[in-house]
Amino acid sequence: MTLENSELWKSFHTIGTEMVITKHGRRMFPHCSISLSGLQPFANYVIMVDIVPADNFKYKWKKKQWEVAGKSEPQPPFRTYIHPNSPAVGSQWMEQSLSFLKMKLTNNTLDQHGHIILHSMHRYYPRFHVIQADSPHTVSWGSFQTFSFPETVFTAVTAYQNPK
Repeated sequence: MTLENSELWKSFHTIGTEMVITKHGRRMFPHCSISLSGLQPFANYVIMVDIVPADNFKYKWKKKQWEVAGKSEPQPPFRTYIHPNSPAVGSQWMEQSLSFLKMKLTNNTLDQHGHIILHSMHRYYPRFHVIQADSPHTVSWGSFQTFSFPETVFTAVTAYQNPK
């Protein structure tokens, strides 16, 4: 797996990426886009992403930088975003990059729209899962692999803190 827009992610990472989350859900910027190789051309795969805590802390913006403000809050309900083309055969997944542009982040723990629920002022990163399966609802999952990229770590915020 390759992170397609890694240069953009790296430029944000050097100054501290912040992702705005809203009650109604907001798309990520930069968004996640990946490309795949090495899949079995005729096997079915489900591609999904989840967003997990980067550490066990809550943060605050103080004196132009992020500082630890204490232990993290208990994590909200865990959700995954299944790529809308799932399932598809390996040859289809490998022919072009996959965009997760439509995935939305929210701070609404009662969200009914399937958005990824996060806490503001906490750090997270996306994990990408490639699962050999005929359906996202298959009880018996096939082989799978998980990928993550260090430059995609971000702090969830309700308003940008870093003026950069």
